[in-house]
Amino acid sequence: MSIWWSLHLRREAASVPLARRLLLGTMETAGVDPDVSYDLSVALSEACANAVEHGGAASAGGTSEAYRVTAYLDGEKCRIEVADSGPGFPHRPPVRPVPAHADAEHGRGLGLIRELADHVHIGNKPGRGGAVVSFDKILKWREDAPLVAV
Repeated sequence: MSIWWSLHLRREAASVPLARRLLLGTMETAGVDPDVSYDLSVALSEACANAVEHGGAASAGGTSEAYRVTAYLDGEKCRIEVADSGPGFPHRPPVRPVPAHADAEHGRGLGLIRELADHVHIGNKPGRGGAVVSFDKILKWREDAPLVAV
């Protein structure tokens, strides 16, 4: 079984729960274990929140640049990629997030993504600029999964 989708979203806070709900709905329908779905949805929310906050400048007309979310459920793995058109990360890859204090309200997103996913790649888009955060996780399936991989 293979499912994929891609969204082009405005850099607005309301886009974050939209992406999260689409991912959760897709995984629930496919029969992915709820704990795995939750971990991936939190990681996706953090990546989207970073794209909204850091992924470019709002235009004079009040609309903001877009960012892209792509999710692949392929066999036993889910891969998610969030790419924006902002300035990218200030350091050349590999980007190593600095751990934030446990009570900090900002700066914990990339660390959370690293904790929740099995493999994480954080870097800049080649050429055009912008950041790319991609992560994947091995899927577990519910016993009654209708679309389980074969």
